[in-house]
Amino acid sequence: MDLLVLSRNNMESLISLSKVAKSFVVGSQVVPVLKDVNLSINRGDFAIIVGPSGCGKSTLLHTMLGLEKPTAGEAYLGQHNLYQNTTEDDRSSWRQKYMGVVYQQSNWIKALNVRENVAFPLLLTGKTREEGLMKAQTKLKEVGMENWAFYIPTELSSGQQQRVALARALITDPELLIADEPTGNLDFKNGVELMEFLVELNTTQKKTIIMVTHDLEYLKYAKRAIRMFSGEIVGEYTGSQKDKLMRTLEMPSKEKHVKSK
Repeated sequence: MDLLVLSRNNMESLISLSKVAKSFVVGSQVVPVLKDVNLSINRGDFAIIVGPSGCGKSTLLHTMLGLEKPTAGEAYLGQHNLYQNTTEDDRSSWRQKYMGVVYQQSNWIKALNVRENVAFPLLLTGKTREEGLMKAQTKLKEVGMENWAFYIPTELSSGQQQRVALARALITDPELLIADEPTGNLDFKNGVELMEFLVELNTTQKKTIIMVTHDLEYLKYAKRAIRMFSGEIVGEYTGSQKDKLMRTLEMPSKEKHVKSK
């Protein structure tokens, strides 16, 4: 695996955001989405970003991915400043080399079967079709989907599709895995299975993982919980602090449920 060269300022930081702000112009209004965000994701982290819908979680992820240039502040991938003196091609190259991405809804190439879809990102790096297909079969086996290699992805269940999407994200052996609501379309059983696999990737393969979710149940799987509200990071939690955060955030909904009876 080609490891990411780290920043001189923080020898463990894979992602570093400093005073990042992002606003969108809607009609005649300027709408702030991110406000003075400071965040470091270190090698070996499993960080879950949690917060209500519309708080800026996905915009924050897109900034880390090099897809959303901030209005102010700086964003680093290792030693690379993502948006200063760089091009779209630079950022695309870094994503291919260092990052794997899993979304809530996978975008499949409909003309390709499961194995070919998984192999596709590797072909973009210059590998031959034969190399790509062999590596894809290996990754499918890792996620327990080798027997579905010749199916069309849309023929699979939601849980199966997310396993295939994970295999596709891992095909280039990225150091950093970013997951945007990966359990959003899954039932509880499949959601738990996916989370357990992410934990295994983090602990045994040393993948650094950043995940966004609105489901507090999954915080227990992470090493760090990062809480967002109204475009700001309002807290970071580890260990027993995560458990306290889960109880605190769950309390209002539980009280509402009791009062409604």
